Amino acid sequence: MEYVHKLELKIDYADTDMMAVVYHANYLKFFERGRTALIEDIGYSYVAMEEEGYFAPVYDVQATYKKPLRYGDKAYVKTWVDANDGIKTVYGYRIENGDGDLCVEGSTTHIIVSKENFRPKSFKKTFPEWFQKYEELKRK
Repeated sequence: MEYVHKLELKIDYADTDMMAVVYHANYLKFFERGRTALIEDIGYSYVAMEEEGYFAPVYDVQATYKKPLRYGDKAYVKTWVDANDGIKTVYGYRIENGDGDLCVEGSTTHIIVSKENFRPKSFKKTFPEWFQKYEELKRK
């Protein structure tokens, strides 16, 4: 069962640049909002992960800009699990305007690391139920 989470975004004036469009780096913030919302929607918590002694830093990020968003635009970020190999998890993103036009698409790759030494840990072994849920929901 493939799962895509959809989150409405509020485009604030502070999100824009001198050209009156959303500043390119802010799309990464929107990716993160989508990823966090997906995690919470399926019953897990990044805060709980940190409380257990782990982080999930970004290992790689990719974004392709297609159409600008502007202050006041209605926008949505669609987020899904693209790949999940037990070490790295790849999240896919699609940011659309209110008309459904593609504005930005991209991905982030995350790994699990120990808070105490930042050494990589196996997602599959450290959070087996969460890993299995991603296996069920990822794109085939």
